[in-house]
Amino acid sequence: MTPAFLGPLDLRQTGGARWITLAPLTYQSAVYGGVVVVPAKFVTDLASVPRVPFAFWLTGGRAHGPAVVHDWLYQKPDFEDRAKADAVLYEAMGVSQPSLGFEAESAWTRWMIYVGVRAGGWVAWRNHGKRGAELNPIWTADKWPSSEGP
Repeated sequence: MTPAFLGPLDLRQTGGARWITLAPLTYQSAVYGGVVVVPAKFVTDLASVPRVPFAFWLTGGRAHGPAVVHDWLYQKPDFEDRAKADAVLYEAMGVSQPSLGFEAESAWTRWMIYVGVRAGGWVAWRNHGKRGAELNPIWTADKWPSSEGP
């Protein structure tokens, strides 16, 4: 299975560092072993890079599509494999589909973001159900849309 986004990312900023998907984002992942569908109306903070000036300058504001897929997997209460979510992020950052608005990150940038997520992502992961409920209160733990594609 070739990793690929199956449509563009359509986001709107809702205030501060929060964004909402205006249409579903569909990503085909070899790591995930199928298709992940992030539904419309999903609230994300994109890539939560620490605002340490040098780190943010190097890696901030990048990989929005992969970050949305990663946030979906981190927030979804029934997804229980943090390492796989992080690996999906790494994989998706390597996808280049300019016609859909996706540019692959350099190997160095991918590695930096991946290492940062592996080192610090446990904080968000530990609270993934709570964080999902705070960012996406329209969905409860038992009513989250499916993350499986067709």
